[in-house]
Amino acid sequence: RNQITGSIPPELGNLTMLNDLYLYTNQITGPIPLELGNLLNLRILDLFDNQISGSIPDSLGNITNLEYLGLYQNQITGSMPKTLGRLQSIQDLQIFDNKLSGTLPQEFGDLISLVRLGLSRNSLSGPLPANICSGDRFQYLDVSFNMFNGPIPSSLKTCTSLVRIDIQSNKLTGDISQHFGVYPQLTKMRLASNRLSGHISPNIGACTQLTVLNLAQNMITGSIPPILSKLSNLIELRLDSNHLSGEIPAEICTLANLYRLNLSSNQLSGAIPTQIEKLNKLGYLDISRNRLSGLIPEELGACMKLQSLKINNNNFNGSLPGAIGNIAGLQIMLDVSNNKLSGVLPQQLGRLQILEFLNLSHNQFSGSIPSSFASMVSLSTLDVSYNDLEGLVPTARLLQNASASWFLPNKGLCGNLSGLRPCYATTVAAHKKGKILGLLLPIVLVMGFIIVAAIVVTIILTRKKRNPQETVTAEARDLFSVWNFNGRLAFDDIVRATEDFDDKYIIGTGGYGKVYKAQLQDGQLVAVKKLHQTEEELDDERRFRSEMEILTQIRQRSIVRMYGFCSHPVYKFLVYDYIKQGSLHRILENQELAKELDWNKRIALATDVAQAISYLHHECSPPIIHRDITSNNILLDTSFKGFVSDFGTARILKPDSSNSSALAGTYGYIAPEKCDVYSFGVVVLELVMGKHPRDLLDGSLSNGEQSMMVKDILDQRPTTPISTEENSLALLIKLALSCLESSPQARPTMREAYQTLIQPSSSSTTVPFSALTLQQGMHV
Repeated sequence: RNQITGSIPPELGNLTMLNDLYLYTNQITGPIPLELGNLLNLRILDLFDNQISGSIPDSLGNITNLEYLGLYQNQITGSMPKTLGRLQSIQDLQIFDNKLSGTLPQEFGDLISLVRLGLSRNSLSGPLPANICSGDRFQYLDVSFNMFNGPIPSSLKTCTSLVRIDIQSNKLTGDISQHFGVYPQLTKMRLASNRLSGHISPNIGACTQLTVLNLAQNMITGSIPPILSKLSNLIELRLDSNHLSGEIPAEICTLANLYRLNLSSNQLSGAIPTQIEKLNKLGYLDISRNRLSGLIPEELGACMKLQSLKINNNNFNGSLPGAIGNIAGLQIMLDVSNNKLSGVLPQQLGRLQILEFLNLSHNQFSGSIPSSFASMVSLSTLDVSYNDLEGLVPTARLLQNASASWFLPNKGLCGNLSGLRPCYATTVAAHKKGKILGLLLPIVLVMGFIIVAAIVVTIILTRKKRNPQETVTAEARDLFSVWNFNGRLAFDDIVRATEDFDDKYIIGTGGYGKVYKAQLQDGQLVAVKKLHQTEEELDDERRFRSEMEILTQIRQRSIVRMYGFCSHPVYKFLVYDYIKQGSLHRILENQELAKELDWNKRIALATDVAQAISYLHHECSPPIIHRDITSNNILLDTSFKGFVSDFGTARILKPDSSNSSALAGTYGYIAPEKCDVYSFGVVVLELVMGKHPRDLLDGSLSNGEQSMMVKDILDQRPTTPISTEENSLALLIKLALSCLESSPQARPTMREAYQTLIQPSSSSTTVPFSALTLQQGMHV
């Protein structure tokens, strides 16, 4: 763990009394010297995580005392030497993540002391040695992501000591009911993406320690055996993309720890078991592309931890149960498309306020789209095409640029979206309403000072001490103002500056309202966020007032300053500093501005945002969670300095309050706990990639994603980073991935995240940027 460069000196082979040699996590290049084979007393040879090239020297087979050989995460080529079969004392042999080719010598079956063998992510081919489990201590086998073919090694059937087996993504063949036995200690079995056939053996029920069973993408036939219910520790069950038939056994619903269940792309029939409500830890359910039928059970709404639900491409009929709207944590997807569902869409779906993707297409839904859909503030895709719907399309927060193809053909949908006909009746009604408000406004303004006690107008600000000459009239005027800043600003100044909130002053639109640019009488520019009158956050005026008191006291240089707010029966708005460039999201979508946002600016921006969130969490009393940290809510000024904005979903973390557990925010940026930390990780990856890292956010990186090179995911628009920037980018990516850990407990605090950026440890940048993979980012 230093920054040693150059090659390994052959002279190290003279140290014949050496027991342990550790050179891992450096920047060593060149080949492994064959002279190392002279170190006959060597027990440990650890060279992993370098840029070592060339082949593995045959001479390493001379070190018969060797117990551990770590050559993984290098650039080693060539074939596997037969001489390694002489290493009778070897217990742990790890050569994964290299460029090895050729076959695995049958001599590997002679390694009787072997406990762990890791050869994944190479280009090895041919059959696996039949007696690969020749000793009684063999526990870990990982040969995934190679090109091995031929049958499953016969010795695996009786290898009862196995703890983990991963042979996925090869071309192995055989009947899984014949080639695998009973493994009392087995915790993870990944056999996916091979050419395995046969039925799922009842023996699997005896592997009671299993937490992961992945048999996806094979040619397995038969039914799903009810005996899987014996696997009480199972967290992940993947049987997708096989030829399974029959019904989903109700017994599976007793797997109380199940988090991920994928049975998609099979030939399953029958109904969804009503017992599914027992799966109260289920986060991902995919039963799409089968032949399932019947009604969608109301009990599905009891699976409150679901984040993604796919039941598309089946034969379900009847109505869509409103109970699905109870799944408040549904963030990623709800897809019921390509079924035979009918009836009206339930209003309760509008409760899914953090759902991003909703596909209701290719069904027989009738009536109108519920108005409650407008409150689905995170919805970026709403596909209702090929139904019998009519009426107004509610405009949710992120659907401003929705594709018309999501709504056509239907019976008669209309709305303010490109490609849809306008709803004339609605437009006329809105125009009349606007004229009435226009007539009422002067009356409200004139009468305001007379009946101010009857108007709920709240000003939150840090008040200066008043001069003695200030009168009761001044107190009344204070209620009808917005803040004390460079003199009193009257309510009507904002109305005047925006010409009664005319659309031409709009600079942004969101699910909570519209943002206007206003130049006040003293010349100051401010941003005015006018909230919808039906704003749910304002139902409890006392709570709203309490939170605004705290938010207006925030004084941190990377948080947009909020001067105050106004709330009365006609208007509710908040007033902020005006930040000229707009949102980070907008800048990343603009080719020229994205180029100008170079790597130094992006690295500084990430540090500023980390400091701001750390301030909210650790320096405010009580602490504040933002709950909607996104690239849309980070504003940049003309020098690309960043400011965290939009506290519309923020919560004060009071020990005696339940409001901190409420769900809100934008999917892809939140998690049930430590949501701001998770969101920060997403924003950092978005900064690095130049786009939302949506494909990397399903809770765990796939093996293919883990092996991706970091340099290949970089935004190509800024100039190529120099070496100092590469070090900072490597640190940023590692930090981001730690913030995205599936377990909230495994994520750092924002204080720790900020400290990592301003005081990087000496080991933070040791992995060469050109060789850094996402997997290294996850584990370093």
